[in-house]
Amino acid sequence: MDGAVRHPHLTPQRFARVLLVLSAVLVAAVMASALVGSEHIDVGRALFGGAEDNVDAVILLRIRLPRALMALVVGGALAAAGAVLQALLRNPLAEPHLLGVSGGAAFGGVVALILVGATGALPAFLVPVGSFAGALAAMVIVYRLGTVHGRLQPYTFLLAGVVCNAFTGALIMALNAFADFFQAHGILFWLMGSLQTQSYWLVAASAVYLTGGVLWLLRHTREFNVLSLGEESAAQLGVDVGRVRRVAFAVSSLLVGAAVSVSGMIGFVGLIVPHVTRLLIGADYRLLLPASVLVGGTFLVLADTVARSAFGASEIPVGVVTALCGGPFFIYLLRREGGRTLD
Repeated sequence: MDGAVRHPHLTPQRFARVLLVLSAVLVAAVMASALVGSEHIDVGRALFGGAEDNVDAVILLRIRLPRALMALVVGGALAAAGAVLQALLRNPLAEPHLLGVSGGAAFGGVVALILVGATGALPAFLVPVGSFAGALAAMVIVYRLGTVHGRLQPYTFLLAGVVCNAFTGALIMALNAFADFFQAHGILFWLMGSLQTQSYWLVAASAVYLTGGVLWLLRHTREFNVLSLGEESAAQLGVDVGRVRRVAFAVSSLLVGAAVSVSGMIGFVGLIVPHVTRLLIGADYRLLLPASVLVGGTFLVLADTVARSAFGASEIPVGVVTALCGGPFFIYLLRREGGRTLD
């Protein structure tokens, strides 16, 4: 995908320096997001004004800060999944939303939401379980459809993902049509992406899950580097291509399922962030993958800040903001890759 581009040699010093800078930018973005909003707050009173009738503390510590932290986690998960999928498929257009994984996760989550709302007796954690199951099922289906004569065909895989996404979207709309008014409104807002009403417990659980998935992926960044050279080259260099792809697809799907379960469908993060990060630091996945996690968290924190602050007291779904950024970017990539194909 980027084999013709030369990048600086990765040294421990460069690795630490890049991640330190990106971490500082991420921390600054989280702090800015917690302080920015339609309602002005007194930071000193929020932190040191006591707990009794302290509205500033409620806004800062119970609403804005956990929401910004959840945006960090979700953005990091989606960016990591997008970077890995682009490596496995050697296709710059690969992205969880386009490959049907997000659609499958959303369908599983919607089924769980309807069941929880209809019975009132089922536990709320059924929604993440449903999202995980939907993401895995979608990835298995798309993987099988994209495998021809035992070999994965990237463009067939992409087309299968688009079809799967459209099919799950139709199923979601059918379910939404049979839901009552309040359920339908909640499902629609959730599908467009929302990071409202997050708790520190949920943020911590999601962060632990993201860390586990990313750590596994980081152990295999050398294989991802080799896979970017081509399937035959990777096999000749001793990489078990089939096993690495299957497990990496499964881990990526579970990361996407976790993200969708807590935030709904937020598209294009996994498309934009890996490309921008690759342009900034190079295509070595040993650095690209952790850097994408940090840049993805920063991007979604800023996008969510815009979604809840740009129009005063009115809030738009964060998925709308990412789509407005990602749509033109996708068209740019499509034209650029089409031009390369013609050349």
